[in-house]
Amino acid sequence: MRNNLRALYELQEIDLRIDGLDVERGQLLAEAQALEAKLVEAREKISSRREEAQALEAEKTGLEASLAGESENIVRSESHLKEIKTQKEYQAVSKEITGAKKLIAELEDQILQKINTLEEISGDVAKKEADLSELVENIALQQAEVQRKVENLEGGIAADVTTREQTIKGLPASVLKRYARLREQRRGVAVVEAKEGNCMGCNMHLPPQLYNTLFRADDVITCPHCQRILVMRQELEAK
Repeated sequence: MRNNLRALYELQEIDLRIDGLDVERGQLLAEAQALEAKLVEAREKISSRREEAQALEAEKTGLEASLAGESENIVRSESHLKEIKTQKEYQAVSKEITGAKKLIAELEDQILQKINTLEEISGDVAKKEADLSELVENIALQQAEVQRKVENLEGGIAADVTTREQTIKGLPASVLKRYARLREQRRGVAVVEAKEGNCMGCNMHLPPQLYNTLFRADDVITCPHCQRILVMRQELEAK
């Protein structure tokens, strides 16, 4: 039984180490995803600005078409003035020409605003593309470093898994089942030390008779408070 208890304690240390490596690996993978998300966000911003520019370009084209139409109207109206016979009709056509010229001025102002905005967007897109290029390079370096760390962690996990398989070979199935159930119920910690009369898992005082029994290491004994398996580490290492 002493060998079983020693194997259980070693198994607990291996599993906790694997747990820690898994957590660290998860954090690194999350970091890699966050880096990729930065690239996606940067590209989406550039795409959004380009779509904005396309919409403005379409609006500018529409305004230019309206401007051309009004200009043609003025030419026709001015040509028509030469054929007008009455003062009333002359004034009406003149009013139309004046209104058309006013509208042309407004259209020209709007077109100019669109052109200025398009130039601003073009400059912003150019800057964002330059920033993206630098970001891609930096993130590629960071992701390579993350990948290197992940591979090292996975190597450590693989080595621990191999050691774990060797450790559990001599343990009875019933003990392993009990250990697994406790691991699940007690946040990954199924085996703890008993030290100076206390359970180091829940820090509760152990009954003296039970504590003394642990020195013999001839049975699987659990804490009456947290139900974790108790071992005397010094006893296991000394024998």
